[in-house]
Amino acid sequence: MRVLGIETSCDETGIAVFDSEQGLLAHEVYSQICLHAAFGGVVPELASRDHVRKLLPMLRKLLADADLASADLDAVAYTAGPGLAGALLVGAAFGRSLAWGLGVPAIGVHHMEGHLLAPMLESDPPRFPFVALLVSGGHTQLVLVNGIGCYRVLGESLDDAAGEAFDKTAKLLGLGYPGGPALAALAAKGDPDRFRFPRPMTGRPGLDFSFSGLKTFTRTTLQQASKGLDQDQLKRLKADIARAFEDAVVDTLVLKCRRAVEQAGVETLVLAGGVSANLQLRARVDRLMAERGGRACYSRLEFCTDNGAMIAYAGWQRLRSGAREALAFEVKPRWPMTEL
Repeated sequence: MRVLGIETSCDETGIAVFDSEQGLLAHEVYSQICLHAAFGGVVPELASRDHVRKLLPMLRKLLADADLASADLDAVAYTAGPGLAGALLVGAAFGRSLAWGLGVPAIGVHHMEGHLLAPMLESDPPRFPFVALLVSGGHTQLVLVNGIGCYRVLGESLDDAAGEAFDKTAKLLGLGYPGGPALAALAAKGDPDRFRFPRPMTGRPGLDFSFSGLKTFTRTTLQQASKGLDQDQLKRLKADIARAFEDAVVDTLVLKCRRAVEQAGVETLVLAGGVSANLQLRARVDRLMAERGGRACYSRLEFCTDNGAMIAYAGWQRLRSGAREALAFEVKPRWPMTEL
């Protein structure tokens, strides 16, 4: 079965073809970073309009790269949520209309299930059961994965997601958009011993997260420590604060991951979502699982951020289990994984 995957949940237009026998045949991703950079964040209306402009040309290029015709597609999968309503509607309408025109089935995919399953596209995928840390701009969750569609949320953020906290803190430090990678780059230049920020909710039992207070602590530290500094001193201060912030977030995530794998009794930990591209987080998770004699798995960097390949793969898994959708479709800007 050849499945076309379409991802338009936010500010990346992703499209891919997955073949159940040959694997991933081709994929394309277009990022809207330059479009939104002037505004310091994603403008939903602009994102939707850009998806409209990009999807059809990207589909044509994708099929040409894969040496396929549209008639060679057996199914279409699209992101149905969560995400920006307008952006989701573009991908859903495009995907459902294409499927109807080709006379093939279509399926709406949960965006975070796509991220969760993205490591399955690698040459040595994780084996069930495993614990997954889904960490992105909109979500921070620990999920026990017993199989496709068999998910139990063990813990999640009670306020800001880790990626959201990275972006907001980057803005406090005057960094560009997108903030997460910019903050990580600045943190690499910082002194790890100058500041120690709190590790939220690590002193109590449980697997939930909270990063809103850490963001506030960062703002207060910056305001108090920056008084009377010249420009060079201010640059060093911001790098040191970025390092302290990143260390606090990574320490918190790793500690909760350790608790999760111990509680679930599994020895495989999967990192997924945009923040899983953070190199310090990957190194710490590798060390954690090596110490336990277990295994850490994650996607190649290009599949950490939003992409069509993960949607095509997740859609194939849903379709092979017999899932189908009627001609009418809906999108779900808010769609808890517990509803899957």
